[in-house]
Amino acid sequence: MSSDDARSGPSGARPPEQLALLRETVRRSREPRARPRTWRGAALAGELPVARVLVDKGPVHLDRLFDYAVPAAMDAEARPGVRVRVRFGAGEKEGRREGGGLINGFVVERVAHSDYPGVLAPLAQVLSPEPVLSPELLALCRAVADRYAGSLADVVQLAVPPRMARAEKAPSPPVPDAPPAPAPGSWTRYPRGPGYLESLAGGGTPRAVWTALPGPSWPDELARALAAALASGRGALAVLPDGRSAARADAALTGLLGPGRHVLLTADAGPEARYRRWLAVRRGAVRAVVGTRAAMFAPVRDLGLAAIWDDGESAHSDDRAPLPHAREVLLLRAAHEGAGFLLGAHGCTVEAAQLVETGWAGPLTADRATVRAVAPRIRTVGEDEEARDPAARAARLPSAAWETARDALRTGPVLVQVPRRGYVPRLACERCRTPARCARCHGPLEAPGAGEAPRCAWCARAVPGWHCPECGGDRLRGRVFGTRRTAEELGRAFPAVPVRTSGRDHILDRVPDRPALVVSTPGAEPPADGPGYAAALLLDGWALLGRPDLRADEEALRRWLGAAALVRPQSEGGSVLVVAEPSLRPVQALVRWDPSGHAVRELAERAELGFPPVSRMAAVTGLPEAVAGLLAEAELPPEAEVLGPVPLPVAPAGRPRRPGGPPPGERWERALVRVPPGSGTALAAALRTALARRLARREGPPAQLRIDPPDIG
Repeated sequence: MSSDDARSGPSGARPPEQLALLRETVRRSREPRARPRTWRGAALAGELPVARVLVDKGPVHLDRLFDYAVPAAMDAEARPGVRVRVRFGAGEKEGRREGGGLINGFVVERVAHSDYPGVLAPLAQVLSPEPVLSPELLALCRAVADRYAGSLADVVQLAVPPRMARAEKAPSPPVPDAPPAPAPGSWTRYPRGPGYLESLAGGGTPRAVWTALPGPSWPDELARALAAALASGRGALAVLPDGRSAARADAALTGLLGPGRHVLLTADAGPEARYRRWLAVRRGAVRAVVGTRAAMFAPVRDLGLAAIWDDGESAHSDDRAPLPHAREVLLLRAAHEGAGFLLGAHGCTVEAAQLVETGWAGPLTADRATVRAVAPRIRTVGEDEEARDPAARAARLPSAAWETARDALRTGPVLVQVPRRGYVPRLACERCRTPARCARCHGPLEAPGAGEAPRCAWCARAVPGWHCPECGGDRLRGRVFGTRRTAEELGRAFPAVPVRTSGRDHILDRVPDRPALVVSTPGAEPPADGPGYAAALLLDGWALLGRPDLRADEEALRRWLGAAALVRPQSEGGSVLVVAEPSLRPVQALVRWDPSGHAVRELAERAELGFPPVSRMAAVTGLPEAVAGLLAEAELPPEAEVLGPVPLPVAPAGRPRRPGGPPPGERWERALVRVPPGSGTALAAALRTALARRLARREGPPAQLRIDPPDIG
């Protein structure tokens, strides 16, 4: 933000009959270092009577600070960082700003003079004397807004939780002393692991990409890295994709250091408890934070380590403007705050591989002998073999999978991963195989349960008398089977074994170490007590690999590794069977347990094609005139390449609207703008400036911007 933007005050239209007053106002504004005039004779603060306020408005054309007068009664409380209420969007009456609605904001700084030529409106109220927006947090929010072509106010809304008055009144606990440096523990399995912890404990800022070994040890290893940073007298922060994984890391850190050394920041805690914990971090009473996505902005003082687990999980990408990714925010924090960095996962994304390839981070991996000792046995069943298998045709479970489950159930639970939830989420004509769709909204038909009439998956309309529009057939067959149908079939195949399901509607926390079949969707697999699952069956690999997405292979491998990591080592009888074409690269990477090698090859291919993360890319979506207008307005870097625009699929009425997608019935387009490395900041600034100009001039419908879109397939 330029100094002119930071000092410009709110503007309003002036009636022609007030030209004389306007001339007087302009004359006074030209007087050297003029103090703001009083509001209806009200006394202003004696020193620094001007507050520069960040108002709680999201549009990028309002992304600047606004000057307000500080009444003398608010002088002590209106400090930088506190929440205030101000009047915004007012007109002019008798030369003074009146009317307008009250809106929240933050005092960014106090100054002696304002460059605004008119009469400044006063602060309406100081909501709280707690300075929640520190200069460090403000600088981080500004960097994130610039990185993602968004507005500062939008990012601050993500960074600062809503105020809870009772939480502010509660005292924070005393600051504990730095704990002793932890023992390496299972980090000794990684050749560079103990050295990484020693560097953190000694005040260093090591940066690493950690490919975690299979098994239940990763929460303890993450906790030891956080404890090492705390031992140096600095702070530590770990961001995890969901509440279940955050709870595991929280329990590991509590067991290592005891209670009171850190806080858990997740939505499950509730608004008041979460805000109380956030305040303890801001006040410096707590130096370590474990949390989900929103914790990426946690105001940890003197940050020594910024860590993220499983950066490929979509939950790390915020669905609110400007759609930042936790990995990129933590990378910014590590660079700007001089902190160490740790990116850990069982798999490896292309972004992680790029960090290693460029030398920004070092690899933390185990040698091949250690990997073979702790990994389960991996076997494959090809689609051709499955099609010829009579057991697979009858119960959708190949003979090899049935035998694997039967043998493993003698010693423990068996995990069954199914890519789709529900009963039969996709139906087709039994005669001609045409996908069955709703006649009203054209949505896909699904079978909600055994013996129930099919219904539309979009508008939920029941379709009891369906007929195929192509061949006239009236019999349906399943195209895709979900967790409930799979559990039903497994229950018939193993009638004496309990069958449990875990998915979006109900996710199991853990399962006991006794024979059972656990059917789960990807990402909802519960850990098993004891040594882990005796076996895992990864069904319908084609559903993960066949997605029209640039990340389909990477995502399939990541999901398979996450499930296979819960299985016992091969030396203890653990085995994994994946139903997918054995020759495919992700399947071979799973068999070898080589996620880093797969990511390196993916990165090399993207470099040849000019795809992210080797290049930086922005997606411009909206109505055709909005996309064309924004691209014409933007002063793109000379090296920018515009791909498209291309039309997006029209969303039928009744279908839930995806975040950032077109409304039902509207025909939108998307253009991709690509620049080489080093030009990403210029690209974001050019598009953001063009969008702000169009919004300020109200030129046609607005377009939507997304920097580094994850779905460009």
